[in-house]
Amino acid sequence: MHLAASLKIALKALAANKLRSALTMLGIIIGVFAVVLLVSTGRGVQQYVSDVFMQAGTNVLFVIPGALDGAPGQLTQGDAQAIRDPFNVDHVDAVVTELNAQVIATRGANALRVTLMGIWPAHAYVRGWEAAAGSYIAPQDMDNRARVAMIGQGAYARLYEAGDSPIGSFIKVDSKSFEVIGIMEEMSAGMFGDFNDSVFIPFTTMQDRILRRKTVSGDYLADVIVVKVDAEDNMPAVQVQIEELLRQTHRLKYFEGDDFSVINMSDFLNIFQGVTQALTAFLGIVSAISLVVGGIGIMNIMLVSVTERTREIGLRKAIGARPGTIMWQFIVEALAISLLGGLIGVGLVTLAVLGLNQTVPQFTVSLEWNAIGMGVGFCAAVGLVFGFYPAFRASRLKPIEALRYQ
Repeated sequence: MHLAASLKIALKALAANKLRSALTMLGIIIGVFAVVLLVSTGRGVQQYVSDVFMQAGTNVLFVIPGALDGAPGQLTQGDAQAIRDPFNVDHVDAVVTELNAQVIATRGANALRVTLMGIWPAHAYVRGWEAAAGSYIAPQDMDNRARVAMIGQGAYARLYEAGDSPIGSFIKVDSKSFEVIGIMEEMSAGMFGDFNDSVFIPFTTMQDRILRRKTVSGDYLADVIVVKVDAEDNMPAVQVQIEELLRQTHRLKYFEGDDFSVINMSDFLNIFQGVTQALTAFLGIVSAISLVVGGIGIMNIMLVSVTERTREIGLRKAIGARPGTIMWQFIVEALAISLLGGLIGVGLVTLAVLGLNQTVPQFTVSLEWNAIGMGVGFCAAVGLVFGFYPAFRASRLKPIEALRYQ
């Protein structure tokens, strides 16, 4: 029997029991939907994480106080100056420090809790933070410890009316008045938080007018030291040099652990990608279990169908149908149920992805063709595997006994 004829008979059999066929396909639909959506979302997460880290720069090192295991520590401007010295550390392109604090920013009746950050003009180069409007913090602002500020996109949206220009206006931060000179470009949330709801002021203004944090010896403290390396290939060597230098400047003995942490963005990117890949694979395997459950449902219904159509099978055999023809007919029916359910699942996941991208525009999920191929291919395998036994059983029926069946 030709495939087209077998498929036509199979579709007629499915149409004769629409509700039963739909319920049988439901497990396949859910399984394909889950597999394709989870794998595509996992790939979207990987791309999002990669974009976040790429925005921070893969040739950037972050030095933070305290060890990652919780041991306390401090970083100072002197540490940054030592790292900046080419006689101490090679291949360093630029070094900047940061201070931050949680404060209330107000403008008129509008108030917002923001992260107040002390930054340098070189942040535009080191961190890639650019001004979307107005001007950036300038060297003279640093020298004068000026009360000027740049605001993030989120802070602008909450403190100002839509369409209002904040340039030249004043906001109050920590009960002190600051002139707004610029708006930062939109920033992606990274491992150190979302900076869109931040206010940025000159580092010198932050350390002298806001925090006034110093060590016992009088050196100014820093919350983060950001080191831009001249090439990504030099990152491991620079990281080792910084660690050795800070152990010396902090006078740590050989048996003492570090009181600082040097974070390599490339290492974190590789770790995050490894974790997301493993998680995506795990979720894909778990969701594929529902396809197996759907296959069991197909086997069950096909066995019922064989029982219901026993007399039909006997009649076809009596007029010359071969066992292979009968077997092929029922396999085609199982494949039709499985593949039709798979295609419906793909259609539903397409709608889900479109809806997800509309509601969460900053996070893009694209349909993965390999995930679709894997889902549909698995459907075909499920149809073959779980349809084989009912088809084999139908082909083994003896014509005389089948015709006698009531």
